[in-house]
Amino acid sequence: MNPIWSADFKTLPDHPIARGLKPFSMKDEWYFNMRFRDGMTGVKVILTAVPPPSTMSRADGPHEGNPGVRAAVEKGESQAVAWASERPDGGRGFGFTGGHYHRNWGDDNFRKVALNGILWVAKVEVPPDGVPSTVTAADLEQNLDLKGGKKKAAPAPVTSPAAK
Repeated sequence: MNPIWSADFKTLPDHPIARGLKPFSMKDEWYFNMRFRDGMTGVKVILTAVPPPSTMSRADGPHEGNPGVRAAVEKGESQAVAWASERPDGGRGFGFTGGHYHRNWGDDNFRKVALNGILWVAKVEVPPDGVPSTVTAADLEQNLDLKGGKKKAAPAPVTSPAAK
């Protein structure tokens, strides 16, 4: 499934990728009804939320839904939208179905789950409070393309007072 909805992440697991995260809610194109290894062997769900009935507004299809997905949503079953996986040989993976809206990267929790996931996959110790980072509104505007492939005007170059 790939509908747009506001996922409400109320609980977080005991896993390095969840370090420093606090419950949060975020509107994105959250894919769900993911297929995992049999018995979830080596898989730990990191973010889970219950999709609203509005996610089933389209007819059945490869990216819209099917009777099983509709039944799960109707029952209010929680869906995994971020997870960690570890293979028996020690290889690691991180899945995250968000990231479709540029401005979401301005949210500390949204950004932290991805940064923590990158460290964990690389087998770097995730700090107790997660990866620290800051993003300003100006940071988010930098290099942002407008819709339709149009580019914004380049900002004026920054010059130091000594250069004048």
